[in-house]
Amino acid sequence: MENNIFELQYALDTFYFLVCGALVMWMAAGFAMLEAGLVRSKNTTEILTKNVALFAIACTMYLVCGYQIMYGGGYFLSGITEVDSAAVLADFAAREDGFQGGSIYSGASDFFFQVVFVATAMSIVSGAVAERMKLWAFLAFAVVMTAVIYPMEGAWTWGGASVFGMYSLADDFGFKDFAGSGIVHMAGAAAALAGVILLGARKGKYGPNGEIRAIPGANLPLATLGTFILWMGWFGFNGGSVLKLGDIGNAHAVAVVFMNTNAAAAGGLIGALVLAYVLFRKADLTMALNGALAGLVAITASPDTPTPFIATVIGLIGGVIVVLSILTLDKMKIDDPVGAISVHGVVGLYGLLVVPATADGTTFGGQLMGAATIFVWVFAASFITWMLLKVIMGLRVTEEEEYEGVDLSECGMEAYPEFTNK
Repeated sequence: MENNIFELQYALDTFYFLVCGALVMWMAAGFAMLEAGLVRSKNTTEILTKNVALFAIACTMYLVCGYQIMYGGGYFLSGITEVDSAAVLADFAAREDGFQGGSIYSGASDFFFQVVFVATAMSIVSGAVAERMKLWAFLAFAVVMTAVIYPMEGAWTWGGASVFGMYSLADDFGFKDFAGSGIVHMAGAAAALAGVILLGARKGKYGPNGEIRAIPGANLPLATLGTFILWMGWFGFNGGSVLKLGDIGNAHAVAVVFMNTNAAAAGGLIGALVLAYVLFRKADLTMALNGALAGLVAITASPDTPTPFIATVIGLIGGVIVVLSILTLDKMKIDDPVGAISVHGVVGLYGLLVVPATADGTTFGGQLMGAATIFVWVFAASFITWMLLKVIMGLRVTEEEEYEGVDLSECGMEAYPEFTNK
């Protein structure tokens, strides 16, 4: 009977991981739809190609070496392809807390859950560099990002490794990032920021006297659909990070994380929508959509500790921050077509720093140290990688290709051919 109980927990936790991983994988569709809706129609095919291709690259490179760097799962997943049932049962039998103890699941399910997080971080980069970057330069960067840059900072945080042998973020500083406000979202934004700085703004975005010119997206229904898909996928993103479902305490913890995740998204949308109306006297849909995503990013660092009301407030503040950040970056002439750096970077930092307000054992200084470690590593490594790619193959399409749209120059086809004037 005892073995049957242990086997049931193994099955439950493994299945739970796989379902949550599938939800996070669905976020790839959300990013694709959001970005396709916020770029101009002449750049839609290329942005979709980037999103599909980066997912495939992330899955492949994390399999080849990323998972080994981050968790020691073996190159080419050599360490997790088989399961020793007897060893698993012996591990359970040796536990003093039995069924109430830590999670136990298939190593293959852990890889699947982790790899979709890698793809999420890379998807953030895609939107920020949209409409003017060469497709193959972007994909070359995706190889480095998913094989080395992300796994290294992941090893220092979730993997428990020391940072170049100098210090441990968890042991020395009590750093907490429950599901990746910093590890995934701020990291993706740091890589994006490095690329945007080297790439420059889109032609026509800023006038000769510094005026900011709006470049509207082509399909706001698609952007709205993408936001709802991301909102839904985030339940797997945060909920799966509980890591266990098979007992009363952890099942309740999963439910709390789902509840707080939803509350923060709602608060973020309301905060952004209200502030946008105050500033522009219009209900700006794009700001509202980014507000919902900002709320989700903000709560991701610690969705297990706040009350539902506090989670709503955390999200609402995140929604306010993202509007102010988008406006500030525009004034700094940092051109981000979809607001990814603000949503995932600025609000990701806020999400890390607000953790001590609800999570015992964490400190502002410890969270700041973790954020600095992640940002400095990812930004520096990404900047060097982008710079090398710029020297070797160039980052930016020609001015003529940018004017005509990268759909034709990079992919040879248009997303909406029936609407062109030819």
